[in-house]
Order: sequence, then C-alpha cells, then structure tokens
Amino acid sequence: MLSPSDIIQQLWRTLGQPDGALSQLSLSGSDPVLPSSFAVGAAAQASIAAAALSAAQLWQLRSRQQQQVSVDMRHAAAEFRSERYFRVNGARSDEIWDKIAGTYRCGDGKWLRLHTNFPHHRDGVLRLLQCEHTVESVQQALQSWTAEDFEDAAANTGLVVTAMRSFEEWDRHPQGQAVQSLPLLTIEKIGDTAPRALPAPIEQRPLDGVRVLDLTRIIAGPVCGRTLAAHGADVMLVTAPQLPAIGPLVIDTGRGKRSCQLDLRQADDHRTLSRLLHDTDILVQGYRPGGLDALGFGPEAAAKKRPGIVYVSLSAYGHVGPWAERRGFDSLVQTASGFNHAEAQAAHSDKPKPLPMQVLDHAAGYLMAAGAMTALARRVTEGGSWHVRVSLAQTGHWLRQLGRVENGLAAAEIEFEQIQDLLEHSESGFGRLTAVSHAGKLSLTPAHWSRPSVPLGSDAPSW
Repeated sequence: MLSPSDIIQQLWRTLGQPDGALSQLSLSGSDPVLPSSFAVGAAAQASIAAAALSAAQLWQLRSRQQQQVSVDMRHAAAEFRSERYFRVNGARSDEIWDKIAGTYRCGDGKWLRLHTNFPHHRDGVLRLLQCEHTVESVQQALQSWTAEDFEDAAANTGLVVTAMRSFEEWDRHPQGQAVQSLPLLTIEKIGDTAPRALPAPIEQRPLDGVRVLDLTRIIAGPVCGRTLAAHGADVMLVTAPQLPAIGPLVIDTGRGKRSCQLDLRQADDHRTLSRLLHDTDILVQGYRPGGLDALGFGPEAAAKKRPGIVYVSLSAYGHVGPWAERRGFDSLVQTASGFNHAEAQAAHSDKPKPLPMQVLDHAAGYLMAAGAMTALARRVTEGGSWHVRVSLAQTGHWLRQLGRVENGLAAAEIEFEQIQDLLEHSESGFGRLTAVSHAGKLSLTPAHWSRPSVPLGSDAPSW
C-alpha cells in the first residue's frame, strides 16, 4: 500500500506541477478511516490536497506569496460523504435513491446493478423488463435475462445499467483495457493564445475574478464547481428546466454558486450561453459524451468562441474504447470495474458490496478542479486554450493502484454525531444549512463559500 506522501507526489507529477510545491503540504491521518479494504481515505486526502495545492500555486503566481496547505484524512473522508451529512434546519435530506435502484441476481446467476434515480431511466428499465415498479417485480423479470445481455440492451436504449465483474474480468474487457491505456487525467492544449495574466485580485483568494460555467449534475462535476467556488471563483451553475435533478445533491454541491437555467435547444438560450462563454475562464461539463458538441459547445468550438478557455470534460468510462460514449454513474462504474466484487470478497459476502462513499465521483470532482487550476496556471505562463479530461473509470483504476488496506473493513463507521468539529453553519436558499467544511486548509487564503446554495434557476444568466 502506498503512503499518503507517495500518492500525492505521483498525482502532483501527473498534473505536471513542480515538485518543490510539495514542501508546502502537510498530511495527517492514515487508513482505514472508514470500513473498506481500499485506501478510500488516502484517495480522498490526495485528491483534495491536489486541488488545494493547485489553488496555492495559482495564488503564488498572482501574489508571489507561498502558503502552507494541510489536509487531514478523517476530514477529507467526511467531505467525500458530504451528501450524507448535511442538514437543512436540523433535518436530514430526502432519500436520493429510487426504490428499485440497486443490485439484482439475473437468470444466469450473475449480479446486475440498476440506476433508476432519474425518472426517464427508471421508466426505461421498467419498459424493457415489462414489469411493475417494485423490487419483487424487477427481480422476477430479470430471471429471464443474463446480466450482460440486459446490460447491453439497456445501453442500446440509453439506460444506465451494469453487470458486476471481478477485477480480472474487467481487465480482460475491451473497455477495461482502454482505461488501463490512459493516464489518470489528461491536460491537452487545444488552441494557441498569448499568455494572459489573471486580473489583480480584489479579495485575497486564488480564483478571485475567475469566471466558471458549471454545466454538470449529480456529484462529480458539481464537486468540481463547488471546489473552484471555495477558492474564490465566480461560478454559474447552468441547468435546463427539462433536465431532472436530485434535490439533496443540489443543496450540498450548490454552495458558492449562482444558478440559472437555459434550454440550449432554444435559439435565445443558445445565444445567451454563447454570450456567457465570451467572458468565461473555465467551462466544466458532464453531459453525455458528444452531447455538447452537437449543440455547438464542444471543446474545439468553445476554444474558437473564447480563446484561452480551460474546458473540463467528465465522462463515465473515458474518451477511448467501446464504452466511451456510454452513460454511467459512480455506483455503476464501481460495479462494472470490479470494486463491488472485490469488496464483497474481502467481506466474505456473496452479494455485491459498494465502497463506503461515492469515492469515484468525489475524487473525480477534485481531480477536475486540480486539472482546471493547473491548466489556468499554464494559460497564465505559456498561453493557450486547454482541455482537461477526467473519467470515473480512470479514477477507479487509480484507486486500485493505491493498494488494499489490511483489516480495513473492521474500521468503525463515521456517524453524523462524530463529525461535529468538521461542520459549518450558514443560511441558504433552502433554510439553515449545516454541512461539512472544506478539508483543504490554506494558511493565507482559507477556502470558504461566499454564496449560499440556492434553488435551481434562482439567478439571471449573466455575469
């Protein structure tokens, strides 16, 4: 198992950041911090540290001031479960999982995971199975299917379903092999521009004056936007009125952001996003692969409209391979790529066992933020437009490389009552919000959110 310092050193080099900056970083804590045979605490600590240290590097570019950065592993692990811990007016949020979401054994004896939290995904699964919206009815209908046949049938109709595989099976799968061929993330120059200094900061924050368009939903992409906002960016969340959202996640990941709604199929709203883009520094998007390209806002088109843009793309399975255009979520990628099988083996269970948090989502979000800030620093020093690519599957492959934790599943759970020292309280557009504070601690420019979470569409689509 790699040490936390080895993990962040490798990650920092993957970003192409200078080794000398690591002397400003201190890490505390060790795995296991949560019950898992995987180094989920180290993954949380390292990805948050990479983002925090990238923010410190930007501040040094802007002010010539070095600062100390620290990340505690227990705090990082709690932040990786922020959607579990937040409270509004002292009350827990509504359940985010649909009642038929989860794992089922199919007719061939193999396991399958359904993701039905969006109504159109739920209804599509029920149509394909020709069954009722109950666990019992779904289980009975799946007896007529093999796991992989239903996985393919669902994917062919745009649904999100995966068969459970072992690591060995995933490594033999063409998509597993494609993921192995990729680095953890990529930062690619996609256009030439002269170096462009950031405006003189009005506030003492690394991303003060930096404008971010956040075109993402659920966890990974929104965590990226939330992280950039924590370091001072002006973040505009852009959703569409016709797209489903999961309310509790909007509350938790909306801290620090404004929120507008645009239907890009409408000419007026399409023009509005183009106007916003002309004054944007970073665009973060998690649309299905090719979705924004078809609307004229893919990376190359964005770089032409806004030379010097930092464009951040999130996908489920990576940008190469037969599943490159397949939709997916954290729980599905865990199932498809071997984690649920391996964790079940460690627990001596014959049922799929998920990791104790949506670790692929959260880690990908902080990696996206670290990549965005790294690319922004390159724009300052060498110019250019940049494309940052991150995927849940590549993030999972990285997590595997961190090693396994001996007796990790014997670790105690972390309950809400045990993290009172990690919580912050603020007013929001939903009521009094209690939520996990940011685990990345910067000595000169402390991370914080200056805007409250607000309901979707609360703001006008303008800077």
